[in-house]
Amino acid sequence: MKRFLLNILFWLLYFAEYGYVSFTWDRATFPNWTTGHVLATSLPASLLFLIPQMLFAYYMVYAGVDNIIKKKRNLFINIAEIVIVFFACITIHRCISVYIDIPLVYKAPQFVRPLFEMGHVFTAIMDINFAFFVLFSVEAVRRQLVAKEKEKNLIKEKLEAELKFLKNQTNPHFLLNTLNNIYALARKKSDHTAEVVMRLSELLRFMLYESKSNRIKLADEIKVLEDYLELETIRYNQRLAVSFEKNVDCDGYSITPFLLLPFLENAFKHGISETRFESFIHVNIIAKDDLLNFEIENSKEAYEQEKPAANIGLANVKRRLELTYSDYKLDVHNGNDVFRVNLTINLNSYVEI
Repeated sequence: MKRFLLNILFWLLYFAEYGYVSFTWDRATFPNWTTGHVLATSLPASLLFLIPQMLFAYYMVYAGVDNIIKKKRNLFINIAEIVIVFFACITIHRCISVYIDIPLVYKAPQFVRPLFEMGHVFTAIMDINFAFFVLFSVEAVRRQLVAKEKEKNLIKEKLEAELKFLKNQTNPHFLLNTLNNIYALARKKSDHTAEVVMRLSELLRFMLYESKSNRIKLADEIKVLEDYLELETIRYNQRLAVSFEKNVDCDGYSITPFLLLPFLENAFKHGISETRFESFIHVNIIAKDDLLNFEIENSKEAYEQEKPAANIGLANVKRRLELTYSDYKLDVHNGNDVFRVNLTINLNSYVEI
């Protein structure tokens, strides 16, 4: 319907321009005619001549040119068809002029010329081609805009699918790590096994029902980190020293769900779990003036040099940052015995895909 209305608007504008040209031409040709008389002849005549112009323009735009570009048929057949249609439209144009326009509309039979008089045939060619080129140009612009919009939507759908995949990948990754912890406790027949399972069920409930939106409260994200720390400290007991500091100046901050959790998981999986002696994790979260600074530091064995490509969690979160925030800075330092991550995010730079 929208396209139909746009076509109507196009031809109304074209008719206004074509009618104005005819009106100007008729006033010069018939200086003794009144303005009303000129309008009464030039406008109906212009309307009549639109018929062959529209026929050829629509044929070329929606059939002739497309058949050649898409190579639907033999090129010779396509060109021959265009020539036939073009000649037919010129004939219609001349018939309207010779048998309707001049004798009936203008009532001036003295101006009638032979049907295929070269000067008037050339005028018909100009009229028909002009309408075609104008419509073709407008349609070409419209198709280009439609193609760009489709491309934009495809890119958007692709990014949304990728982001959804990355977000969903976080949950199994977290679950796998926690189940490994429960397995270790169960093998030790630890009394803390039931407590860990209960805390895990609470976290999974949050993942299932509270984190389906694109963003959650920063306070909820911090709560997930604290619960995960509780789970892990039960496993490592006295061997692990934990420091968790937070300073948030506003309760209204929001963040992409589980964006910070992979860093904490990484600290345990590739740091603490590989350390044979006393270990530490220091977490510091500062949110002030819409700017979040997250810093995490953990001990690691001197020989342990984690390859970035092998770390699914960090690769995941880096890509999620690229897709969701336009203003952020991520620094990762892999030292001999310390692994440190510093992430700064402008929370107002969240990008809706």
